Amino acid sequence: MYFKEVEIPEGVNVEILGKKVKVSGPKGNLEREFKIKEDIKIEKKENKLIVSSESERRKIKALVGTIAAHIRNMVKGVTKGFTYKLKVVFTHFPVKVKVEDDKVLIENFLGERVPRVAKRVEGVDIQVKGQDIILTGIDIEKVGLMASRLEQACRITGKDRRVFQDGIWIVGRE
Repeated sequence: MYFKEVEIPEGVNVEILGKKVKVSGPKGNLEREFKIKEDIKIEKKENKLIVSSESERRKIKALVGTIAAHIRNMVKGVTKGFTYKLKVVFTHFPVKVKVEDDKVLIENFLGERVPRVAKRVEGVDIQVKGQDIILTGIDIEKVGLMASRLEQACRITGKDRRVFQDGIWIVGRE
């Protein structure tokens, strides 16, 4: 039998409804449905969550570890939250970043007249302080997705990347 344990801290409530796991804590609620086979079980015992399988196959072991890691990230998200720090880097033209309703506008990137746009992800708070952008949220996947959208919006094609290092880059995660 192969299993992984996930600690559940004080103030966090975990519900298991078949293949769906609901985690609620001081910062909010997260819910996720796992596409798992019948031989993988998720059970709650006291202050621990146990993901287990009777099978010793490599793929099943990897799936058990992955599900445990996802649940661990959900627990961390509802207690501490996740923060990504990004930096606006420019050498040629001063770049301005603005947050509007459902999008982030990157103006004057490489002197372009039309602003570049990154669609905003729901559930992620965006703060722009000068050349720093701080993304916060309780779902690690949504915060990481917003960070990658900002990086990809400033992707430079057709120019030498060693010379044109302008863009928005991830500089830290917490």
